[in-house]
Amino acid sequence: MSSLLIVNIEKLVQVREQTCSPLRGAQMDILPVIDVAFLFSEKGKIAAFGSMSELPQSLPRSADKVIDATGRMVLPAFCDCHTHLVYAGSREMEFIDKIRGLSYQEIAARGGGILNSARLLHDTSEEELFRQAMVRVEEVMHFGTGAIEIKSGYGLTTEDEVKMLRVIRRIAEESPLTVKATFMGAHAFPERFRDDHEGYVSEIINEMIPAVAAEGLAEYIDVFCEEGFFSREESDRILAAGRKYGLKATVHANQMSCSGGVEVGVKYDAESVSHLEYAGDAQFEVLEKSETIANLLPGATFFLDMEYPDARRMLQHDIPVALATNYNPGSCPCGDMKFIMALACMKMKMTPEEVINAATINSAFAMGLGETHGSITLGKVASLIITRPIPSLEFIPYAFSTPLVENLILDEKIVI
Repeated sequence: MSSLLIVNIEKLVQVREQTCSPLRGAQMDILPVIDVAFLFSEKGKIAAFGSMSELPQSLPRSADKVIDATGRMVLPAFCDCHTHLVYAGSREMEFIDKIRGLSYQEIAARGGGILNSARLLHDTSEEELFRQAMVRVEEVMHFGTGAIEIKSGYGLTTEDEVKMLRVIRRIAEESPLTVKATFMGAHAFPERFRDDHEGYVSEIINEMIPAVAAEGLAEYIDVFCEEGFFSREESDRILAAGRKYGLKATVHANQMSCSGGVEVGVKYDAESVSHLEYAGDAQFEVLEKSETIANLLPGATFFLDMEYPDARRMLQHDIPVALATNYNPGSCPCGDMKFIMALACMKMKMTPEEVINAATINSAFAMGLGETHGSITLGKVASLIITRPIPSLEFIPYAFSTPLVENLILDEKIVI
């Protein structure tokens, strides 16, 4: 198919003439919509859209496929800008530990958590790792995700980190998703470096980063800057080393303490800093003066039963906010962006307009795709959701378990 026409769209959502930067503050509560609309894409790009009354007579005749979307809405496919989608097995027994009262930190200290996933991944072949990941790829596409960022970080050796990143590259090549890869060797300290943190930091800097760069396996570098994981000083050194190899920064910041992650992320012009449960006015002022996006992960906050980030104060500080799933086996085994949006409404008091903006245009910018994804804009990729019949936009986060997607169109191809 080289051209597609969608007609009689009940509401065409997230219509923007241009998207030069993420939305901030009060801008996030504005969601442009065209009622009773059409959209035409050609060669995978959005070529025309508008009111049905403005539909050129030539388009229905020239389109290779026409979809009648009567009673349905069309919006940009979700951009999930923070995931750990590639992992081996699962960790439901730690879920039981959590029910019995152990904290995330206590589970990690007993050799669980990330180290548990690292052991499983080490014993899993690259082919099997790809097979398991592709099951999750199909799952997130059915939830409406069209672009996704995937991190390594369950390898914790050069060989296994490279194995993960090769799987991520293969997902980009063999699935319809737009994929961004992030190297995250600085996810935890492996057992062999339990008492030698400096040794592992040196291994990341001197072995892992050069190996990743040599194969061009990642565009971003991430670090878990947190108490009990990587200090601000260690994070700074790792991000500096990544920058020398052309890797752009993003940071796990302030999830469990005032870790300094926000400050070090902004220092390295991070596209986003994620989590921010323990961020306050000092961090908000740093973010407000930067171009870095606050990427909130309420699914992990929900699963770990923590206090939620203060999204409302972030918006009052004019900070751009994005949303992502943090899909991973330990703190958020969920890839449903619609559920994440519902949590953001219910637990962080964001409006439906704000969460749709956070899950589309702002999350696209948070993964370096703001010029190509996240809005209905001429020239952008035709990465679209056609909803099932729903009564209103507010219904999307309100009915958080009701299936939303009737069709998912990626680069003009109908994949769902």
